[in-house]
Amino acid sequence: MKTLKLKVFAVAVTGLLLAGAAQGQLVTNLSSTSVNSLIPDGNPTGIASSVNLSGISGNVYTVTVNLDITGGFNGDLYAYLAGPAGGFAVLLNRVGVTAGNAFGYSDTGLSITLSDGAPNIHTYQNDSRSFNGDDQLLGTWAPDGRNIDPQSSGSTFDSTSPTADLSSFTGNTANGAWTLFVADMSSGGQGTLVSWGLTVVTIPEPQTWTLAAGGLGLLLVLNRRRKF
Repeated sequence: MKTLKLKVFAVAVTGLLLAGAAQGQLVTNLSSTSVNSLIPDGNPTGIASSVNLSGISGNVYTVTVNLDITGGFNGDLYAYLAGPAGGFAVLLNRVGVTAGNAFGYSDTGLSITLSDGAPNIHTYQNDSRSFNGDDQLLGTWAPDGRNIDPQSSGSTFDSTSPTADLSSFTGNTANGAWTLFVADMSSGGQGTLVSWGLTVVTIPEPQTWTLAAGGLGLLLVLNRRRKF
């Protein structure tokens, strides 16, 4: 009987915490930021686009990125996202570059969502994929995440794990400047950064967790009284 009571108590506590999180969870949608700028061809200085978020409650739980690039060659591109309070995610890093392919994929453009947990974009030709009428890659993909020099050898790409992903922003504030950087690392074919956007999900404010903690304390007291 005592074991059963403990199990019921544990379930109640878990439910309380999850309910508190669900109650306070906010989704902040940022409409795409129009850029419409050419990406300098074969130039590592690239281009940067920043957006300033404000008034967002809570800390970051998840981030997803929408990216729209036309033209050029996807295998030439290097892109990252930097957050306002630390965090750094490598979105693209010469997709398709391997020991057997020094130039990467020659597809032209992307209209994609980048989200942790999806198939990694670096080898998207190995997965089910689709393209629109402008030959842009479509779908949801995990960021490349290979935090290495984009001019590294194909074998280095093969041996590097994708660690610089969007989870690097988790727990940080969402308020402040978010910066997208895109560069074309190899001459021949020029792309355009059309637009990009963010979806930021935040976790509850401290007062929500205070309520949950208070409820947990009450359950502990009630459980203790039952023992007497």
